[in-house]
Amino acid sequence: MKKRYKLGVIGCGFMANAILKGVVLSDFMSARKIIVSDPDESKLDYVNSELGVEVTTDNRKVAEECEFLLFAVKPQSFDEVAKGISDIRVEKVISIMAGLKRGYIKNALGVGLIKVARCMPNLPCSIGSGAMGVDMSDFNKNPDDTQFITMLFSCLGRVLSLSEDKLDAVTGISGSGPAYVFMFIDSLIDAGVKNGLTADEAMTLAVQTVIGSAEMVQNSEKSTSELIMSVCSKGGTTIEAVKTLEENNFRGIVGEAVDACVKRSQELSK
Repeated sequence: MKKRYKLGVIGCGFMANAILKGVVLSDFMSARKIIVSDPDESKLDYVNSELGVEVTTDNRKVAEECEFLLFAVKPQSFDEVAKGISDIRVEKVISIMAGLKRGYIKNALGVGLIKVARCMPNLPCSIGSGAMGVDMSDFNKNPDDTQFITMLFSCLGRVLSLSEDKLDAVTGISGSGPAYVFMFIDSLIDAGVKNGLTADEAMTLAVQTVIGSAEMVQNSEKSTSELIMSVCSKGGTTIEAVKTLEENNFRGIVGEAVDACVKRSQELSK
């Protein structure tokens, strides 16, 4: 039986809002084809008035009437949500819940031959510049479905199709990565102020330096190591800074931070 809605979303928090905004404003999908549920009516009022999507406080209505069901609730809330709809035949599920594996989601929902795609988005998705790893292996025999899921998340940024066993690493690099970049920018700003710049001047220079450097990495045929050396000249200023970073194990610290993040992601998985 044909479903009334193409996409149903359970949970209307920050990331769900980013997805809805990206999907509707990009014209990828009509707002009339989307239904969203949440217990907080103020959140529903916002997406209804701003984006025109259908809203309800009834998760069962969403599960019954949509083709793709996207879970955007906190992982610790999923069991209760799943219990309330476990008697409804849901066939196509998309999850942005951290740590909950496909098998766990299927067992919790319990009815029918469920296919589950998992996505690990990041904060820049909220401005359409995100980086996401998506496991769509359950949908490999359904190219129309994989195309839909890919295009759904492409509204938020760059999508990389990966197997589920790589999603913890995705969390360590792109999922949590924005915090590392923010910390690096913050450190540059502090150093700029220490050396005589105003906070605004230091921020302008630091932010544009990170943006420009990232664009060079993306567009250059040179490796990152070659780009580093292209800025350094013997006896110059940059090589002194790079030498200090190396002496203080900058690479090792970044690696340890990512390892700690990945380990915690694995510990939280179920």
